[in-house]
Amino acid sequence: MHIAFNGWFWNQPHTGSGQYIRQLLKALRQLDSTLRITLVLPSHVNKNPEDIPDGVEVVYGSSGRGGNWGKLRFEQRSYPALLRQIQPDIAHVPYWAPPLSTKPARLVTSILDLIPLVWPAYRGGLLAALYTSLVAASADGSAHIITLSEASKLDIAERLEIDPLRISVTPLAADERYHPKLGRENDEHVRQKYNLPDEFVLYLGSYDIRKNVNNLLLAWTYAGPSLGEAIPLVLAGRRPTKWEQPLFPDLDEYSRQLDIERYLMWLGQVEEHEKPSLYRLAKAFVFPSKYEGFGLPVLEAMACGTPVIAGTQSSIPEVAGNAAYLVDPDDARTMGAAILAVMVQDDLREHLINAGLGQATQFSWRKTAQLTRDIYEQVMLT
Repeated sequence: MHIAFNGWFWNQPHTGSGQYIRQLLKALRQLDSTLRITLVLPSHVNKNPEDIPDGVEVVYGSSGRGGNWGKLRFEQRSYPALLRQIQPDIAHVPYWAPPLSTKPARLVTSILDLIPLVWPAYRGGLLAALYTSLVAASADGSAHIITLSEASKLDIAERLEIDPLRISVTPLAADERYHPKLGRENDEHVRQKYNLPDEFVLYLGSYDIRKNVNNLLLAWTYAGPSLGEAIPLVLAGRRPTKWEQPLFPDLDEYSRQLDIERYLMWLGQVEEHEKPSLYRLAKAFVFPSKYEGFGLPVLEAMACGTPVIAGTQSSIPEVAGNAAYLVDPDDARTMGAAILAVMVQDDLREHLINAGLGQATQFSWRKTAQLTRDIYEQVMLT
């Protein structure tokens, strides 16, 4: 069986789509070395890219210099043209941008989330809306659709009007470097680099509106004064170059209005290899997001042995199970009380740590690869 992957996001490992394709290809090769895999990369990616798993073939399709038009050209012209040349059995597009045709290959599409359809603020201008319409129409031509959670499957079935029997869930997993002990020798270096205090609560992620960090700041008006300045809320992740409504509310101004600046530490973007140390160093991790296709940070924190406070919406309860303190992400007072409870109640913290470690073991990339390979076999029989 020969699978040809659209590799547009291969050189963007900081994105969810980039992490997904890298981990999936690695796990598929480890699961079945006889599976032939071709990675179709856009021409603007450097030749001989790093981290290609052994045995994966690489070909290049024209994309100009990248950008939105280059991306569209690669997805709808270059990738399908290469499929006709290399003649794979299955064309797998590991993000929501399937071409209108992949014939003769059967098309499998991974839809990681439906953010532009669920959240109007993400739809952008006319061109973005036209692009969303194009890929929504293309999705119906997929032989099968893969998604990451039952919540996302429900969204896809309802909003794209696709038969649920054509949609399968393949949950993600935390990378093996997210571990309570492995790599701990780097923790003190990370603490010193960012001048982190002995105790802190961590948020790690982006700052767009669905992440709901504004409500976390409001929750900190209840938790911060009780914990004091010595135990701050540490916010890690790339900040936008400009706070701009409606997608990026001005969190700097909001924190000033709330008078909580003295309780906050903004780290900015952190390196991927530093993230496990940040989770381990934190006394608690809070993830107030209102919409996730999966919610991998919850699992990463648990795998590092860090207690998690998270929201009750979208896919988060599926990922967290009974191993996190789940609260209504719109209820700032309850969120603040949950943070305080986890920080001051040792028995609660220990319970969440142990439960989280157990929950994280329920997910693995090998399981994800096996489920994905089963889908390929199912598609070949139809």
